[in-house]
Amino acid sequence: MKTSKLLIFCGLMLALTSFSTFQVFNTSMKINVRNELGNIEEGVSVQLFGSEEDYRNETNPVTEKLVTDKKGNVKFKELESKVYYVSAVKGDKNNIGAGVATAKLEDGKMNKLTIIIE
Repeated sequence: MKTSKLLIFCGLMLALTSFSTFQVFNTSMKINVRNELGNIEEGVSVQLFGSEEDYRNETNPVTEKLVTDKKGNVKFKELESKVYYVSAVKGDKNNIGAGVATAKLEDGKMNKLTIIIE
């Protein structure tokens, strides 16, 4: 009886540890958009591109355009762990010249970034 309980326990532990490589969290990114004065910008269209060339030509975006909420935030989910190029536009304001490339995203984490539009 004791031996069968021990075997069941060991089997369960082995099964649980075999799933340890399973990624629980998706790689995602929260972008906060502010203006040149540091104020939150609501209603900014934000889109991600996979290469600098695609960003400059405004072709092949890897995400749909999202619009910032009243706190100036957008969240992109289920991303790859790589560098992205961010386009943020509201009227005549944009982030050109104020930082367009992200650092390589950390896998399985909510990555955070602040973009300035001017």
